[in-house]
Amino acid sequence: MSQHMARDGRPQEPTIDRSLTLHLRGDWGSANLHRVCGWISQELTDRCGPHTKVAIWNSRGFSDAVRAVGRGEVDVAMTTPVAFTTAALDGRGVFSEEHFPQLRALGVVPQRDRLVVGIRKSFGISSFPELRENKPAVKLATAVNDGVNYVGLAAHELLTRSGVDILGWGGELLEDERPFETLDHVRDGRADAIVHEAYMLPAWQEIGTDLNFLEVEQDVLDSLRDDYSWPAATVDEGHFPGCRSFRTLDYSDFLVLTRADLPEDVAYAIAWVLGETRHIIEGQYRHLAPERSPITYPLDPVTMGKTPVPLHPGAARYYDALPTP
Repeated sequence: MSQHMARDGRPQEPTIDRSLTLHLRGDWGSANLHRVCGWISQELTDRCGPHTKVAIWNSRGFSDAVRAVGRGEVDVAMTTPVAFTTAALDGRGVFSEEHFPQLRALGVVPQRDRLVVGIRKSFGISSFPELRENKPAVKLATAVNDGVNYVGLAAHELLTRSGVDILGWGGELLEDERPFETLDHVRDGRADAIVHEAYMLPAWQEIGTDLNFLEVEQDVLDSLRDDYSWPAATVDEGHFPGCRSFRTLDYSDFLVLTRADLPEDVAYAIAWVLGETRHIIEGQYRHLAPERSPITYPLDPVTMGKTPVPLHPGAARYYDALPTP
């Protein structure tokens, strides 16, 4: 495979003469991580030997995907959010008993997202201090906290560090695997409060008019950053109907994850596919406004090469070859 620049100044298109058999790991089967895996496998297969085969395994897209890569069960996996994988490098949090310093990134598919906390306006609560003072018995919808689902993990950490005890206050937890079920609980009146991500989904606009969104206190955000490297971010004013801007936990970006032992030409090829054929995945989301899209287009190859997980050398060679803006 040539390592030289193409005539147009872009990184050289990869050609791998041998046939590959690769295993990728996406999501439950019909969501965005599987879409990205399908895009990668199509474009990579077109540029490899004639008998190349790529399998896409179902996954939950959380710590299970990270472990599958780290243990060598698959070659590449998608996981989100990006920042949560850094704990697997040095053994923090859910990775304290098994960590994977050999993990490497092939790139990031940008997805601007936040983990948000909302409670029905009828409770008259608009901040965490008011929540702690009133101790309401609420039915709170969120994801399962089973050591795999990152939403459940983050919700548990955020609420615990904020001094919130839903069960101890006489409330109830409604726990599900996917955001769709959680949002349905609030929309259909089964839940009074919610902690979840995917804040760009249309369902959030439907339920958002009835919720007060709580700003996460700075000491909580600082402790999550210090302990797990989870970053904070802002929800812009007006993202939810009539809502002010507020700070909360960042939940952004899809990480394309592999190990250091992936062949360098394959790593380069996948990074090239991400950066140079991005129009293919963008086309699947252009019916949505960028700020309401599960993939935040237009994709920028330079940004796609910026990740808190070290880049695989083959992938780094692609991003290093990009023209200087």
